[in-house]
Amino acid sequence: MATATEADAMRRALALAARGLGSTSPNPVVGCVLLDARGRAVGEGWHQRAGGPHAEVSALCSAAEAGHDVRGGTAVVTLEPCNHTGRTGPCAQALIAAGVGRVVYAVADPTPAATGGAATLAAAGIDTEGGLLADEATAGNIAWLTSVLSGRPYVLWKYAATLDGRSAAADGSSRWITSAESRADVHRLRAEADAVIVGAGTLRADDPHLAARGWEDVSQPLRVVVDTHATVRPGARVLDDAAPTLIAVGEDADTTHLPGVDIVRLPHEGTGLAVDALLAELHRRGVRSVLLEGGPALAGAFVAAGAVDRVVGYLAPALLGAGPAALGDAGIATVTAALRLGITDVTRLGPDLRITAAPTAHAPEES
Repeated sequence: MATATEADAMRRALALAARGLGSTSPNPVVGCVLLDARGRAVGEGWHQRAGGPHAEVSALCSAAEAGHDVRGGTAVVTLEPCNHTGRTGPCAQALIAAGVGRVVYAVADPTPAATGGAATLAAAGIDTEGGLLADEATAGNIAWLTSVLSGRPYVLWKYAATLDGRSAAADGSSRWITSAESRADVHRLRAEADAVIVGAGTLRADDPHLAARGWEDVSQPLRVVVDTHATVRPGARVLDDAAPTLIAVGEDADTTHLPGVDIVRLPHEGTGLAVDALLAELHRRGVRSVLLEGGPALAGAFVAAGAVDRVVGYLAPALLGAGPAALGDAGIATVTAALRLGITDVTRLGPDLRITAAPTAHAPEES
């Protein structure tokens, strides 16, 4: 059974893993803390970017550079050490070669190619235990786990609204409904996401830039515009070189005015594009987490498709009484059919409230 020292080390490993959010896709975020035979922390690391050293190897290098001996010690890892050779070698073998005597991990690796690390460690005579702080580790890696088990990116829908649920005024103005504190927090969400999605209506109304600002050394998310009829103009801010951009259009859209722009053609669904086809294309491109920023029609399409995994609402203490609602038609006709959410966090940001919730019946399913 895991000790209190190992639990503390796992909490540190979880914090380390979170540093990789937005930079590791299509790989998971992973943190590792190494304890020597006396239980002292002697090395730590995290997976910083796809193709770079995994957390275990980073931690082993950290310990070696400091002159610490990890033989007979314990590796505390947020994810079961991998058991395959990809762009880097198998972490299970690296831990065996280092001579650790025990490995404690939080969550088993569900990918067919990488799983089996725990069995490999145990076969080498290493005491191996899984499940320590599994719920916390699952929450920290939920985007990657969802992508593995469901075959599509994890979708977080973010919106800003007044207390009466309006995302803009009757004249279409929306800057700024929420506070500077809330807007800064949105840039954090962008920095942690692999892709940010908006619709053509939002692009026309706000000409958003969609890059993450105020964060150092951030891997900018892919900016995605869902623009069925290819109405985006060449001078749109989203087409600058601050971050990569993908324009999703209908199969019959004329895109001759967008030379050199990354275009994907998708089938129509209702009045827009097929959400599942968009998510499949993003998954194929290595996108594992999506921040859906708007507007109401696009959000409604995602809800109707069952493709919203988490909701973050920024509520301003203001009333408009008219104007577009935060959520458009989601195919929900009666109260009994409402998508029920469980609130997981309520935080005050300046004068606003940030409410985080998830569908109560949601869980990643194998595709």
